[in-house]
Amino acid sequence: MTSAVFAIPGNIDLPTGGYIYDRRVLALLPGLGVTVRHLALPGSFPAPTAADLAETERLLAALPADGAVVIDGLAYGAMPAELVARVRAAIVALVHHPLCLEAGLPPARQRQLKDLETAALALARKVVTTSPTTARTLAADFAVPAHKITVAEPGTDPAPRATGTGSPVQLLAVGAVVPRKAYDLLVRALSPLADRDWRLTMAGPTDRSAEALAALRAALLEGGLGHRVTLLGAVDQQRLAELYAKADIFVMSSLYEGYGMVLGEAMARGLPIVCTTGGAAAETAPDTAAIKVPPGDQAALTAAIGRLIDEPDLRARMADAAWAAAQGLPRWEDTARAIANVIKGLG
Repeated sequence: MTSAVFAIPGNIDLPTGGYIYDRRVLALLPGLGVTVRHLALPGSFPAPTAADLAETERLLAALPADGAVVIDGLAYGAMPAELVARVRAAIVALVHHPLCLEAGLPPARQRQLKDLETAALALARKVVTTSPTTARTLAADFAVPAHKITVAEPGTDPAPRATGTGSPVQLLAVGAVVPRKAYDLLVRALSPLADRDWRLTMAGPTDRSAEALAALRAALLEGGLGHRVTLLGAVDQQRLAELYAKADIFVMSSLYEGYGMVLGEAMARGLPIVCTTGGAAAETAPDTAAIKVPPGDQAALTAAIGRLIDEPDLRARMADAAWAAAQGLPRWEDTARAIANVIKGLG
């Protein structure tokens, strides 16, 4: 058996796409010939305190020189190069999406994160990323040689097909309330559709960005849509499955996605999709299953959602296309196998 350490910052049990990815890979690697130990890094990344950087260096420095360490990009992309250079173990960097592409960052912070991540990635033996789009971004904008990059797309679990409700048309959005998800834009895009019979349910943590939550609540107040939109906060897997089952349309207004795991989940339920073309989202769902609009384009989002609400036959055709496309999506075993092969290949 090959052995490795998986270094992950913060609370791995949080219900976000990145942590779900990490948990699934951790659970599956032993069955693929890699014994793996979870190494918990401080939770202040991607904006670590000086004390947390010192603790991170202590933890990573203790790893043996003949071993391998997979470091989650939420931490790795914010590590100074001098810290990374002192890690003796062979590093595999896992990049969900580049940190500098998170929405709402001041330009100076974006430049700082871009420089940090570029320097850190240069020191990794291998880089794993979650989509071909992000792989191309790392090669073009972060100077990562293509031969160092392996794509390990998130897996999608098989799921029962959604039954929907139909009246009112149930819209579903899933993801943490952070600036990158642009939920305030989504709510404003729905305001011109107030004459249609729809309801929107939003499921995802609301404690990640006070700024984004305030913007969302302001948009709800401004549009008078509080009675049409339910903000659930974080939900468990059983409740999330219930929401998918009752949905008629899945909507994703994100400005950027490294992959867009929720799009795979929506397709696995056979849901027609309205999404943006931000990052890898444009490639995750096929055109037959999704109406795609430019990120940040409120009018285009309104038109796309309105069209699916107004045209049940189109919804049905796109639902069939989503269900068919889901049968070819990677499973979590495929994800973990790709990463296991990278670790084993380090020698």
